[in-house]
Amino acid sequence: MAAKTETTPPIPAAAAAAAPAAAPAAKGALAAWLPVIAAVLLAPALSWAVAEFVLLPRLQKKLTAPKAGEAAEARAAAPEAKAEGGHGAKSGKEGANPASYEFQNVVVNLSGTMGTRYLKTSFIVTGADATIGTVFTTQKARLTDITLNVLSSLSLADLEEPGSKNILREKLVLAYNQALGKRVAEQVYFSDFVVQ
Repeated sequence: MAAKTETTPPIPAAAAAAAPAAAPAAKGALAAWLPVIAAVLLAPALSWAVAEFVLLPRLQKKLTAPKAGEAAEARAAAPEAKAEGGHGAKSGKEGANPASYEFQNVVVNLSGTMGTRYLKTSFIVTGADATIGTVFTTQKARLTDITLNVLSSLSLADLEEPGSKNILREKLVLAYNQALGKRVAEQVYFSDFVVQ
């Protein structure tokens, strides 16, 4: 048998010119989609990296900072003994630290609530003067009345404001020092603060 020779049909000139033009068109389409593909792939990766290395460390730092302040207040309140009291119990006690005095379970009705809402709190008053405990013990009735007046003048809206405890601390310290006629009280630390 004789071998057949295959011949390729001649390529028309128009088809030959179209073949090289198709290659740049395909490259142009890929180049147009390249930014979209990059954005789809990089967006989740960048979001994760920013959250992991920027946002979470900042949040953790801010969350641990208040805990350090609360720990200092807890350490100041920890050595103090707590007494049990019912509704309306108002008792004070000189703590283990002679430069402090503790008001326990002070209960007052809030202003403007027609007796339906109340504040129950316990706190420690500290000062640089070592005799603060004896001064507060001898003036217990007077200072308890001052405490009740300051606390019962508060409304529910006052207590819901940011920084209301700090304002209340300042009011109590000012009222105690004014009543005693000298600077005895310097700081108030709340160990219990309940609004109901």
